[in-house]
Amino acid sequence: MRVVFWGTPEFAVESLKKLIKSKHKVVAVVTQPDKPKGRGKKITPPPVKVEALKYGIPVLQPEKVKDNKELYDKLQKLNPDIFVVVAYGKILPEEIINLPKYKTINVHASLLPKYRGAAPIHRAIMEGQEKTGVCIMEITKELDAGDIYQCREIPITDKDDIISIHNRLAEEGAELLIEVLDKIEKGEAVKAPQEHEKASYAKPIKKEEGKIDWKKSAREIFNQIRALKVWPKAFSIFRDKEIKILDAEIVDENSTGSPGEIVEVVKGKGFVVQTGKGKLLIKELQFPNSKPISADDAVRGYYIKEGEKLQ
Repeated sequence: MRVVFWGTPEFAVESLKKLIKSKHKVVAVVTQPDKPKGRGKKITPPPVKVEALKYGIPVLQPEKVKDNKELYDKLQKLNPDIFVVVAYGKILPEEIINLPKYKTINVHASLLPKYRGAAPIHRAIMEGQEKTGVCIMEITKELDAGDIYQCREIPITDKDDIISIHNRLAEEGAELLIEVLDKIEKGEAVKAPQEHEKASYAKPIKKEEGKIDWKKSAREIFNQIRALKVWPKAFSIFRDKEIKILDAEIVDENSTGSPGEIVEVVKGKGFVVQTGKGKLLIKELQFPNSKPISADDAVRGYYIKEGEKLQ
C-alpha cells in the first residue's frame, strides 16, 4: 500500500523504520516544523524527519493542518492508500482523515479506551498501573475514540521507568502496525468499537507535577520519580536548593514518621527518606548546575547526614 506517515518524536521512529522495511511504500512523511532545542536553542529537526531523509523520503512540515488547502492538494497528489499516524502532535481534520482509500489509522500507547490523550505512558506509570500496551485504531473526529483493530499488552514492573516502557511500546507498536496494515490490504482486518463508558484521559504532563510531596506514600513517589525521569524530572528542596531525584527504590511501604526526613545513610547505596507511608532509598540525584550523580557520591561529596530534611 501507498502510505503517508505522520509522526514527530522518537516514539514514532520505530514504526517508520519497520514501515520502510515492509512491503508497503512510504510515499511521504508529515512531521512538525523544526524547533529550537537545548540551552543553545539550536534549530533541530524532529527525529522522524531525520530518519525519513536517510531514505530520501519526501518530508512535509506544515505549520498548520486545518484549513490548509496547499497541504491537502499535495497529499491528494500522492494518491495514498492509507495514512498512518504515530505521535504526530496535532489533531487532523476530517477532510484529511478521510482522504485515503483506507482512511487513517493511529498507533496509540495505551490499552484503549484507558488513557486516551497526550501522555498515556507517563500517566500509566504515575498511577501505578501493573500493565499497559499499544493499540492500532482508526482515527475519528473525537480524540482517540475510533474503532480498534488490535492491541498488545505489556507488564509494568518495579524495574521499569518511562524509558523502558516507552522503548518497548515503540517496538510493539511498530510490529503490530505492520500486522494490521497487511490485514487491511488483504481485506482480513477486523475492527471493534471501544467501550466508551470506560474511557479515561491522559492529560499532558506539567512541569509542576515534578514537585515531590513527601507526605504521599513511598509507592506514589516512586511512581512519580520513574514516570517523570526524562522530563520534567521529580524534584525536591534540599538545603534551600532544588534537587532532582532521578532514581529510587522502595525500602518499605508501611512505616510512618516525619515525611521528607533522611532516616538512614546506607554506605555504598545512598540515603533513605521517610515518606507519609513507607521509606524510599534515593539512588541517583542531580544538584543545580551539576551532572547526575549517584546518591552514594552525593552523601560523601555534600556530607549528607541523617536528620536532614527534603521538602
